[in-house]
Amino acid sequence: MSLNSKSGGIMTPKEKRLALACLIREKEVVVAPGVFDMVSAKIAEGENHSALYMSGYATVASYLGLPDAGLASYTDMVDRAGSIAGATNIPLIADADTGFGGLLNIQHTVRGFEKAGVAAVQIEDQEFPKKCGHTTGRRVIELSDMVNKIRVAVDSREDSNFLIIARTDARTSLGLDEAIKRALAYRTAGADVLFVESPESQLEFEEIASRIDAPLLANMVEGGRSPILSKRRLEELGYALAIYPGTGFFAAAEALRSVYAHIAGTGSSLGTSNDLYEIEDMHELMGFQKVWDFEKKWMK
Repeated sequence: MSLNSKSGGIMTPKEKRLALACLIREKEVVVAPGVFDMVSAKIAEGENHSALYMSGYATVASYLGLPDAGLASYTDMVDRAGSIAGATNIPLIADADTGFGGLLNIQHTVRGFEKAGVAAVQIEDQEFPKKCGHTTGRRVIELSDMVNKIRVAVDSREDSNFLIIARTDARTSLGLDEAIKRALAYRTAGADVLFVESPESQLEFEEIASRIDAPLLANMVEGGRSPILSKRRLEELGYALAIYPGTGFFAAAEALRSVYAHIAGTGSSLGTSNDLYEIEDMHELMGFQKVWDFEKKWMK
């Protein structure tokens, strides 16, 4: 389903939140590509996706050149989320790591991301500093502590359609049963969508879906700990949301590596095998026509 085909105009943040909340309640899986800067967000918007996902891994890497290991601050992330949400006409789901601290930080984080125009925020149960969900060595906080975080998050939002996505990273270190137990507790605490990170087989995806009666998120990471499942299979299992956080980022990185290597090796861009975005298309994507129209009207 294409959200853009139904919207008919510029959506307010409240309308984006309502649109995403309605889509999550439907049977068809909402597919959200990962975006990490304004160019990736605008290109994804042009392909008529129903939602975008601001990847923490890719955003921290592209913005700070650092690993996704708890090094980015609340300000770093909410500013980036606000820029993307404000410049696109699609609901944005944002990675908010562990909420950037204790319960008071959770309140501040939820209010800040909602004010920034984000449609949904993801909060995970890792210890601080967190780590990427498809790396080793992740540790989770006490179940009761995360339950309190979710309760505070739900209580802190102004709009009930601002979705709280509760992620557990317990599968890798504590096993699938503990991860499912935690997800169910987070649902009881008020989470709208549950995210069991890094199941290690299709059977585990199936077990999660069979034991949890709530909207579920599937994280599709190429080369990660989980298999990539088709949209059709995720729909059959009953998943509500599928995110592809790294696909665009990895593709962009490989394209850059290839073309830069060609220039280094030949001293020119002539003969590169890479497909290049047409300069006129980039002008249009960045809004140069509005600049030219302004100049034509006022700078005579």
